[in-house]
Amino acid sequence: MEQKYISIGLILIIAVGLGIFLSGCSVKAEQKDDSEATPEKVSAVVNANNEFAFDLYSKYKDEKEGNIFFSPYSISTAIAMTYEGARGQTADEIQKVFHFPDEDIRRPGFARLYNNINLGNKKYQLSTANALWAQQDYKFLDEYFSTIKKYYDGDVTNLDLIGETEKSRVTINSWVETQTKNKIKDLIPQGAIDDYTQLVLTNAIYFKGDWVLKFDKKKTKEADFKISPEKTVKVDMMSLTGDKVKFNYAETEELQILEMPYEGDELSMLVILPKENLESIENSINKERLDELKGMLSERKINVYMPKFKFETKYFMSDDLKEMGMPTAFTTLADFSGMTGNKDLLISKVIHQAFVEVNEEGTEAAAATAVVMMKNSMSDYFMADHPFIFIIQQKDTGNILFMGRVVDPSE
Repeated sequence: MEQKYISIGLILIIAVGLGIFLSGCSVKAEQKDDSEATPEKVSAVVNANNEFAFDLYSKYKDEKEGNIFFSPYSISTAIAMTYEGARGQTADEIQKVFHFPDEDIRRPGFARLYNNINLGNKKYQLSTANALWAQQDYKFLDEYFSTIKKYYDGDVTNLDLIGETEKSRVTINSWVETQTKNKIKDLIPQGAIDDYTQLVLTNAIYFKGDWVLKFDKKKTKEADFKISPEKTVKVDMMSLTGDKVKFNYAETEELQILEMPYEGDELSMLVILPKENLESIENSINKERLDELKGMLSERKINVYMPKFKFETKYFMSDDLKEMGMPTAFTTLADFSGMTGNKDLLISKVIHQAFVEVNEEGTEAAAATAVVMMKNSMSDYFMADHPFIFIIQQKDTGNILFMGRVVDPSE
């Protein structure tokens, strides 16, 4: 077979962990919360997660400049825990954005994925954790918290989010740092938790794996990386060559796709390289297209040239999720009565942060997501702490006697 050379110029998708999601379905985790899981239910949750992954990537490719990196699993899990308390239109919108299957499929599916990711005793490190941080004197439904514990293993910690806001923020961020081996720091910035915050839901995921075939550090050389036809930068380009270098590979008229496995052969990175420019394939790549390309892969000799890279991303996702189809959750019309029994909460912020490093040895990646829930101002208080209009009227007729606005009460 003719030997091929592939120079990795642009990375479109890093598929880390998809293999374990399905291959692990045959492993029976000891926790009873996944006892109702089946391979079909796990596949339904994986398909939902992957659909959301491409939906979000499609949005970010048009709106974000430069590098993109996120964990769809982390975001989906954090929102799934939030979704467990959503009702009515709020729940309908979240379901459509995240493609969540029905309860009897979703819950055991997430439980099995969680257990499989945390199996341990592997040649790579892969772990995930969930946690809820609740205002200590706020009444939540025991049923809601028990559901999160049973299917998502999310323990609840009571904090004084209102009285000790900064201390609570540091506590949550410290948990995230611990779960991600100190790769995700300061997930929740100052000001994100305030006097209105009643609940914070968090997910963290961490991965570190070595390549089955490692790059030789001595062969890493400075090389050009073409950002665009007009702009070139210098990068450390790794190389992996020789008769023993074999990978799953496929090629079409528009792209090359390479699968690089990590030790243990349960996880891999998929690299999709356009032959012309990134835009030529970005608009057509989706879950179905990826499945098609994966079906074309076959092992062959191939020389690989790939840049080392390391970067972090942080996304404040509230506006993104509103635009994708779930605006109600962020408004006073939100219905999270499944959490408290009342329509007294709404989502104030969704924050996602991710880290990735790819080098000669392998890959390290981490991500965390926080969903910050605040009191619905329509419920039991009215805080005029920003400019407003006021009217003095006759109650019986509605006749307006005076009308004005307050922009600066101190004047």
